[in-house]
Amino acid sequence: MSIHRRTFFVLIGAATLSLAQAVPTLAAEAPTFALVQINQQALFFNQVNAGAEAAAKKAGANLVIYNANNDPASQNNAIETYIEQKVQGIIVDAIDVNGIMPAVQEAAKAGIPVISVDAVLPPGPQKAQVGVDNGKAGADMAEFLEKSIPAGGKLGIVGALNSAIQNLRQKGFEDRLKASDKFPIVNIVDGRNIQDNAMSAAENLLTGNPDLAVVYATGEPAMVGTVAAVESQGRQDSVKVVGWDLTAESIKGIDAGYVLGVVQQDPAAMGAAAIEALMKLHAGKTVDKEINVPVTIVTKSNVDPYRAVFK
Repeated sequence: MSIHRRTFFVLIGAATLSLAQAVPTLAAEAPTFALVQINQQALFFNQVNAGAEAAAKKAGANLVIYNANNDPASQNNAIETYIEQKVQGIIVDAIDVNGIMPAVQEAAKAGIPVISVDAVLPPGPQKAQVGVDNGKAGADMAEFLEKSIPAGGKLGIVGALNSAIQNLRQKGFEDRLKASDKFPIVNIVDGRNIQDNAMSAAENLLTGNPDLAVVYATGEPAMVGTVAAVESQGRQDSVKVVGWDLTAESIKGIDAGYVLGVVQQDPAAMGAAAIEALMKLHAGKTVDKEINVPVTIVTKSNVDPYRAVFK
């Protein structure tokens, strides 16, 4: 089935329309931008979408959002279709950062600026990268862990080996821990950035390592899956969890004491920053090649302001 027949989009101020219908129905006098997203399961991606939608509405721009459902080929197809429809800018959160580059290059040749958000693309014609320094934040989390558990302990990682950005978070974390032997890494399991897969992987990690002391989860699906696995196995008293991306489940873990800290990004600010960059480019201005959005390590001491967002 072609992308035209099987894929649907969310439009600002309009009903959901098919890709083939999306661009022609939008106001001709306003710029039209496209956001090519990874999935709409994770709260993180939905918050990116919401920030982009709000910024586009404020700027008087049209926005279409494409949900790739974790399919890299679908992201490439979407960008190619948007090129044909002559949108004025494309934002992409890439699944396969190398595999997306031919489509990014095609967009650039067509005079359509591309902004990468969240996932870091290799050097290319994209105008800007919006996100966080994932390697540094991973290292910061490792430092936080060392201060939180000075005695150390055996550690496992629930990652997403198909996600370049989560691999950066994992590498930054591991590299920082190599400075000491306090947290030997006994196993790394792959949740593939899908919540059910991450839960199964985390359960296998816990079952195979009864003396495990800490789990590091590299993204929202991994974090939700790890929290669920710790609770299902009744390991709250023996296993501590650190990781990325707050959810209602991880806040409950913080309150219970077994989730020590969560790296919280500002995904809505990322979406807004990407739209703002496209608006500047549309006006003939330049933008910074890297647009960094700060992160916060959320712990029991500073979690309260986040509760309303994650009810």
